[in-house]
Amino acid sequence: MTIPNIISIMRLLLVPCVIYALLEGATGWAFAGFILAGVSDGVDGFIARHFDQRSELGAYLDPMADKLLLVSVFVVLGLMGQLPLWLVVLAVSRDVLIVLAVLLSTVMHHPVHVRPLFVSKVNTTVQIVVAGLALARLSVWPAVDAVMPFLIAVSGILTVASAAAYLVAWLKHMGGAREGESSSR
Repeated sequence: MTIPNIISIMRLLLVPCVIYALLEGATGWAFAGFILAGVSDGVDGFIARHFDQRSELGAYLDPMADKLLLVSVFVVLGLMGQLPLWLVVLAVSRDVLIVLAVLLSTVMHHPVHVRPLFVSKVNTTVQIVVAGLALARLSVWPAVDAVMPFLIAVSGILTVASAAAYLVAWLKHMGGAREGESSSR
């Protein structure tokens, strides 16, 4: 087991702690856990790249830990009224659709290898900033209210753009599978 994998597992275990803290009103602890998860994500990436500790398990654990934390925080913040529900529904739906597309491709014996698109990386970055600022607003920095509507709108637009980009890529991939299958018969 590599150090980055251990760090990713620790991030996975941190998710219920952050969510519990949020639900109990311990917003400072939730914010601290969110920041710790972000820092540990950077650390495990640095270690994996610079000390050649990349692994197939880590390729799944790292994004899974990131996505589980982000989606969980988004959902809880939405239920708490700290993020608009339309944004939460968009973000969660996009992730569910990507997972379903990957599963369907696998079931159809034409697995797709999902690589993050640039728009998706920007989208995730903005979502992290939105979640982090919403947590900061609850705990230590209420002055972020002025920038939140803009960031929420940008996050919504990027979420839709990212979903559309993945859909187009998936449809091209699956269309290629049908063409390849029909020419081999």
